[in-house]
Amino acid sequence: MNTRIPSKVKNHIKLLEAALDNVNAYIFTKDLEGRYTYVNQAVLTLFDKTFDEVVGFDDSHFFDLKISNQIKENDKEVMHTKQAVVAEETNFVKATDELRVFRSNKEPLLDYGGNVIGICGISTDITHEKQLQKTIADQRHMLDAVLNNIDAHVYMKSSDRRFLFVNQRVAELFGLPADQIIGKKDTDILPQNVADHFWVSDKKVFETNEKQSVEEVVQDKDGSLLRYLSVKIPYMHNGDELTPALIGFSTDITELFQLKEEFKRQARTDALTGLYNRRYFFEQAEKEFNRATRHDEDIALISIDIDHFKDVNDKFGHPTGDAVLQSIAANLQQMIRVEDTLARMGGEEFSIFLPKTSKVHAKAMAERICQYHSDFPCKGLGDDTHKVTLSLGVTSLLEQDNNFDNIFSRADRALYRAKQSGRNQVFLDQSTTE
Repeated sequence: MNTRIPSKVKNHIKLLEAALDNVNAYIFTKDLEGRYTYVNQAVLTLFDKTFDEVVGFDDSHFFDLKISNQIKENDKEVMHTKQAVVAEETNFVKATDELRVFRSNKEPLLDYGGNVIGICGISTDITHEKQLQKTIADQRHMLDAVLNNIDAHVYMKSSDRRFLFVNQRVAELFGLPADQIIGKKDTDILPQNVADHFWVSDKKVFETNEKQSVEEVVQDKDGSLLRYLSVKIPYMHNGDELTPALIGFSTDITELFQLKEEFKRQARTDALTGLYNRRYFFEQAEKEFNRATRHDEDIALISIDIDHFKDVNDKFGHPTGDAVLQSIAANLQQMIRVEDTLARMGGEEFSIFLPKTSKVHAKAMAERICQYHSDFPCKGLGDDTHKVTLSLGVTSLLEQDNNFDNIFSRADRALYRAKQSGRNQVFLDQSTTE
């Protein structure tokens, strides 16, 4: 007895098939032997087959199951457990000769008695999505490798002072794993004063929405000063203008700063005595001369020479001569004021520049220096009897002086007169006397 299918049902079936053919997914049913009993147009296109070339055939005709057997395993699990399976399946498609990745949702097909008679499934091609995920993961891994190995502390902070990202250097600096820093406020991680110090430039980024370059100085737990050169740029987190953030790059320049300061010190310091050198002395004296002439203030200068220093070198040797220079330099350093500038001018000559000092007070200081060295043996000679005396010339600022060289020349002439007059004495330049 033939059963006729009503035309209305046929129309519904055609509409359903048309709908399934236009769904952007692979839709299929299979029997208990794994043979296709229905496929939509997407499956036919994937396999490059007609409907009749697919229905009645199993997956071995369309996939290389030696490469991946996930399809059959998932099909069996659905049939045996009567439970749906959602899984990713990697398959080699024979028609396209390529490896594809699908996200498949498979359900058991049951008869009226509840017996499994097959499966139905919907699969979505996620090959491109997986490739993008891998690319993003690779790029993130590469970015992390770069950010964790560059010589800078890299971080991202929100406008409410929360860390959104830190690289490994920041984590090591704070002594915490990165995941225990991210999401925390800077005040939760750092001492209040340190966090507030960094927040000054952070806040300026948010207020101006402009890049800020700043040198930041903080004190570590041992009391040492750490210096950072920080560049901070505005960044709209997740493209949301309501969530402003900044990206910071802070480079530790403590060692570089110390090296720079050491170069500065060496450039202005005499290596043997530790006093200022001739070049720095003239730079400072010229500045003081200009200031004094503007404000009509006194300045004075003392030039000093060690008496018979050649004899010291000839008798005791140059190492002893160096020790004598160091001993006298230390004595002079103890006898001047904080505002005075003492320098070794070369050989056995020294100069003292005295700002806001009259000729009378300068001469008095020179006489104290001369008397001290006349009364006490020089430590550099290593005995208690040998004394090293000094000759000193003193001068002060005159109204007609045009530059510091005028003063220095007069002090030098006064020193020459002291030596010519028998040494171990002070001579005051006559042009400065009343």
